[in-house]
Amino acid sequence: MRRRPPAALVSLTLVTASLLTACGALPEAGGERRTVTVWLMKTSVTREFLDRFTEAFESEHTDLELDVRLQEWTGVGDKVQAALKGSAEDAPDVIEVGNTQVAQYVTGDKLLDLTLESMRDWGEDDWLPGLAEPGRHLSRQYGIPWYAANRVVIYRKDLFAEAGINEPPKTQDEWLDDTRELNSGGTQGIYLAGQDWYTLAGFVWEAGGELAKQSGGNWKGTLQEPAALRGMDFYRRLQALGEGPVDADEEHPPQAGVFAGGQVAQIIAVPGVAQAVLKENPGLAKKIGYFPVPGKSADEPGAVFTGGSDLVVPKNTDDRTGATAVIAALAGAEWQTDLARTMNYVPNKTTLADAVSGEAGVAAMAAGAAQGRATPASSEWAAVETDNPIKDYMTQVLSGADPETEATRASDRITEALENGE
Repeated sequence: MRRRPPAALVSLTLVTASLLTACGALPEAGGERRTVTVWLMKTSVTREFLDRFTEAFESEHTDLELDVRLQEWTGVGDKVQAALKGSAEDAPDVIEVGNTQVAQYVTGDKLLDLTLESMRDWGEDDWLPGLAEPGRHLSRQYGIPWYAANRVVIYRKDLFAEAGINEPPKTQDEWLDDTRELNSGGTQGIYLAGQDWYTLAGFVWEAGGELAKQSGGNWKGTLQEPAALRGMDFYRRLQALGEGPVDADEEHPPQAGVFAGGQVAQIIAVPGVAQAVLKENPGLAKKIGYFPVPGKSADEPGAVFTGGSDLVVPKNTDDRTGATAVIAALAGAEWQTDLARTMNYVPNKTTLADAVSGEAGVAAMAAGAAQGRATPASSEWAAVETDNPIKDYMTQVLSGADPETEATRASDRITEALENGE
């Protein structure tokens, strides 16, 4: 964060013309406004949302002005690390980061501890666990939940009706039974690629297992444990009720194209995938429905991987007050509701789920998000995903190999990747 005179505002190039006008307003008291620099990801917001937010924020906080700089996800990690070290020009005061990335930025004591504000002012008890937990380190809160997205089941209402299925399943057992019924007469009960490991993660968590656990400061892979193996077994049984390739993930080929082009009753994906489906096959517009990934019981949906973003404050900010004011607004009920409706995101709190109840796909996503989880909060988890042993494990099991043997092998590789980065 840096002070800048009003004339310098014309140099801002990554906000809209209306943002420039808002930022150029002089404070009523006649003093110089303090500039709060905010890095948000380009795909996370619309410029119209930024217009509304900036105008309202600066009207309420007459001593502050916003310098919002939109970033690309590609390559942003190095840029964030440079900013946290204090080597970036015009260092940001608030940064949007992926929820699973917070752990790597906490390393080295580079983020501001926001535990006090979280407990006292921001209602942390209602946060989605899949956003809040990865933002926490050693019981201290560094990442503040901003928005979430997670997988749901996208299904063909017409194929369900033809099979005599009048409502979506609520439990895993019902889901298997319905999918078996659908998997006949040239229809795939479900298209589930063999290496869709994010979906597997949800099944593992629902069964009570983990991908990895921390003990004594060290992380170890745990896919070989009985609960995790039960999650893999459920994946195996479900995946067999369709023709998904066992040696590829959901993007090879893109499952949206498969769903659009054939008699496929279900896929597991974020609701936005339906737009890609309809682009290829507009005739499905009135035939697509959504439901949360079922869990073991009908009481609540199943566990799912939650993606999304957290907001962090670099420890080298020179305006904690301004930075936390921005986070309080962006993460508060008013702008969470606006963002969710604008972008079809899940709000950061379970208590705000009604904000998206009018859109079927997002409503299903919000219901599932209450059971959302994130990948293990190791700063080295990215090394696991680089050469992902979980994908190889899944392919081997779906090809008939012994699950426990392959799980042990995969867990050893996970442990090695996490240890090598420590």
